[in-house]
Amino acid sequence: MAEMFSTLGTWNWLIFGFILMALELLAPGVFLFWLGLAALLVGLLSFVFTPSWQTQLLMFAVFAVAAVPAWRHFARSTREASKSNPFLNRRNEALIGREFTLEKPIIDGTGTVRIDDTIWRVAGPDMPAGSRVKVVGADGASLTVAMA
Repeated sequence: MAEMFSTLGTWNWLIFGFILMALELLAPGVFLFWLGLAALLVGLLSFVFTPSWQTQLLMFAVFAVAAVPAWRHFARSTREASKSNPFLNRRNEALIGREFTLEKPIIDGTGTVRIDDTIWRVAGPDMPAGSRVKVVGADGASLTVAMA
């Protein structure tokens, strides 16, 4: 076993790191990525100086353990970013409660309204074009409106 570790070199660590990162694509969970990054760091540091196999394993262990707080930091910052913009990728829900002018009349329960540069399909009671409506619900690309 000691012979196997004594042959560890720069290229072994780099290949191991890329394999771990590739495995992350097959089994996502963001755990193998950080281990792969630790292996890549050991490989890159092995280019600069030639550490013993014991030092290489110790560096890998330290980098892998240090990756846990780094991962938590990145995960927390991502969670906080989503809290600062709660309607990110849910634009239709951000429109609830706002008032707009009908572009086309609502006939048989459907019509359209222009919001910024987009025309939205609306559902609600029949109303003529130019009426003010308030968005009371959103379902996919369709908004439910009521008289404002």
